[in-house]
Amino acid sequence: MVYLQLVIGLALLLKGADLLVNGAISIARRFQIPSIVIGLTIVALGTSLPELFVNIYASITDNSGIAVGNVLGSNIANTLLVLGLAGAISPLGVQKGTVWAEIPLSLLAGIMLAVAVNDVFFDGALRNELTRTDGLAFLGFFLIFSYYSFNLSQSKGNDRPLEPPAEAFYGPFKSWVYIIAGMVGLGLGGDWIVDAAVIIAENFNVAEDIIGLTIVAIGTSLPELATSALAAWRGNAAIAVGNVVGSNIFNIFFVLGISASIKALPFSMHNNMDIAVVILSNILLFIFMFTGRRRSIDRGEGIFMLFLYTAYIASLFMRNGSFTS
Repeated sequence: MVYLQLVIGLALLLKGADLLVNGAISIARRFQIPSIVIGLTIVALGTSLPELFVNIYASITDNSGIAVGNVLGSNIANTLLVLGLAGAISPLGVQKGTVWAEIPLSLLAGIMLAVAVNDVFFDGALRNELTRTDGLAFLGFFLIFSYYSFNLSQSKGNDRPLEPPAEAFYGPFKSWVYIIAGMVGLGLGGDWIVDAAVIIAENFNVAEDIIGLTIVAIGTSLPELATSALAAWRGNAAIAVGNVVGSNIFNIFFVLGISASIKALPFSMHNNMDIAVVILSNILLFIFMFTGRRRSIDRGEGIFMLFLYTAYIASLFMRNGSFTS
């Protein structure tokens, strides 16, 4: 039953995010909010809603391992699994703004997280944690990133179409029903996923953060995985890399910022390995922009990224065995 609860929780989470985004877009269009604003706020936030609600419940219920593992695992899955799979299907063209702005910003977010959570090393503290102060600082960087993205979208020569998906224009009643139903789905889904993940971790003597880094992280990355793979299959993946990298920035600055602002998140030293993978995967992604075909992820590079992700997942369970033996 716990596995059924996990599957149903993931389904509720993903469908809830979809309903909430569609309802919010319809309301925004009714008030004649520009599409560019909708694309940079509602649509962009929608891809991070699954991670956000899982982390809110994990923070409230003191399951910090799942909260930290979910964000780190989602970012690693987004870069190595999602972009690797999409690149293996069809070469991914990357826009100039993504190469010189968003990938470096995603790298900066990983480095800032590494500094913020290693209090013992940098400050001589008794333990490592992502404090409320760190969370508020991350939210501040998220606001700066949002402001930068908005200005970039309005600059001349910007080649990224920010028109949100062409959802139907719903009436006010249906729009609010979608929003409320989406919130309920996100709430129940987040709650059920965290509960199921904790039980699975206890039953198999697996550390909570390992569950967060694998099952929960891959589950909450399904929207990016499905969207990028389908876009690559249809040969229309020009903005897939930018969307995924943007989601990674959201996850660290916004999702972890909100989670730590609710309650400080204790941090285990062995999670430094996962942050290192986040940082290295961004460096690798940046290097790939200048190897082979410029500003693209070629098939060979995509396959290599999938190999690295497989090796990383294997290392997680080897690490768990060393901790539990």
